[in-house]
Amino acid sequence: MVTDLEKRTLRKVSWRIVPFIMLLYFIAYIDRVNIGFASLTMKSDLGFSASILGFGAGIFFWGYFLFEVPSNIVLHKVGARMWIARVMVTWGIISACMAFVTGPTSFYIVRFLLGAAEAGFFPGIILYLSYWFPARHRAGVTAFFMAAAPISTAIGSPLSAALLEMNGVMGLHGWQWMFILEAIPALILGVVVFFYMTDKPEKAKWLKEDERNWLVGVMNQEAASRAGSAKHGILSGLANPRVLALSLIYFGTSAGLYTLGIWAPQIIKQLGVSSMTVGVLNAIPPVVSIVAMIFWSRHSDRTGERTWHVVLACVAAAIGLVIAAMPSSVVGLIAALTLVNIGISCAKPPLWTMPTMFLSGAAAATGIAAINSIGNLGGFAGPVMIGWIKDQTGSFSGGLYFVAGLLVMSAVLTLLLARSQKSPVTPGNATAH
Repeated sequence: MVTDLEKRTLRKVSWRIVPFIMLLYFIAYIDRVNIGFASLTMKSDLGFSASILGFGAGIFFWGYFLFEVPSNIVLHKVGARMWIARVMVTWGIISACMAFVTGPTSFYIVRFLLGAAEAGFFPGIILYLSYWFPARHRAGVTAFFMAAAPISTAIGSPLSAALLEMNGVMGLHGWQWMFILEAIPALILGVVVFFYMTDKPEKAKWLKEDERNWLVGVMNQEAASRAGSAKHGILSGLANPRVLALSLIYFGTSAGLYTLGIWAPQIIKQLGVSSMTVGVLNAIPPVVSIVAMIFWSRHSDRTGERTWHVVLACVAAAIGLVIAAMPSSVVGLIAALTLVNIGISCAKPPLWTMPTMFLSGAAAATGIAAINSIGNLGGFAGPVMIGWIKDQTGSFSGGLYFVAGLLVMSAVLTLLLARSQKSPVTPGNATAH
C-alpha cells in the first residue's frame, strides 16, 4: 500500500530531479546526433562520402566505449554532482570544435574525443536514479529521462535545420554555426549541475526530515535485500554473464536509435524535400514515441513484467525499419519511422531496470557502464554499415535491413536471458518473465 509519505516524498524527488536530468540528456542527445543535420550541407562542403560520414558519426562510440567504465567508477567515488558537471563542460567544448573540422582525419578525431568526453553521462544518470527511486518506480522514471532523446529530435530537428540557414554569416557555413550554438547550453548547464544536483538522499536538505528518513530507509532496505545475491565488486560487474547478455541486447537497440538520429534526415531528404521540410517531418515520429514510451513503461512498472516489454518493442522497431527500406511516399516513410521510434523508445526503459536488480555498489557502476559502452557500439555498427552499403548500392535499403536484423537479435537474446535465469531479473517477481 502506498502511503501519503511515500507519495509526497517521491513527488518532491521527481520534480526536483527528473525535469533537470531530462534537460541534460536533451542537450547531450542534440550534441551527439546533430551530425545528421550538419551532413545535409557539410557533406558536400567537405567532400565527404556516405562511408566517411557514417564512420565519423560512429567513431564517437569507440571513445564512449573506452572511457565509459572508468568514468562511471569515478562518478561512484566522487559523486554525480562533480562528475556530471565535468562531463558536460568537456563535451560542450569539444562539440563546438566540430565547427572547425576540415577533412576526414580531423572529423574522426573530434568525434572520437566527443565520445570520450561524454562517456559516463548516460550510465551515470541511470546509476544516479538507482540512488533515489525504489525499483518498482524506476522504469517509469527512466522513461521520462529517456524521453529527452525523442524530445530533442522533435525540437532539435527544426532548430538544426533553421541554423543551417545561417550559411555565410560572418564567413561561416551554416553547419559551423549549428555546432557552435548548440554546444553553448552544455557549457552553461555544466556549471548549473555543480550547484544544483544532490549526490544522495542523505544530503537532500530540500526534503523534510520525515521524507528524507523514509527515502533513505527504503533505499537502504532495498540494498540490504540484494546483499545476499547481488554482486558488489568492480570485477563482478564486468564479469557477470547477464551484463554481457544485456550489452548485446542494448547493441541492437542502439544501432536502431542512432540509425534514426544520424541517417533519418538524409533518408527523408532523398524524397526531394527541402532541408527545412526535413526538419519538420523528422520531428513527427519522436513526438508520437514519447507518449507510447511513457504508457509502455508505466504498464511495465504496474505489471512488474520486463522481458516481453523489451521483446515486443524490438520486434516493432525491426518491422518499421523493413517497411522504411521499401520505396514509399512521404506519408508511408514517416509512418514507418514512427513505428521504429516507438519500438526503440519503448524497449529501453524496461531494459534499464534489469541491471540494478542483480548488481549493487561498485558492481552496479561498472556493470551499467559496461552495458552502455558495449551496447552503444551498435551506434557505431549501424551508421557505419548504412553508410558503406549506401556507397556500394546507392540505396539505404540494405543498411536498414541490417539494423532490423540486429533488433531481432535483441528480441531473441532477451527471451533467452529470461529463460536461462533461475534468479529474478524483474522486480516483484520470483522468476524472470
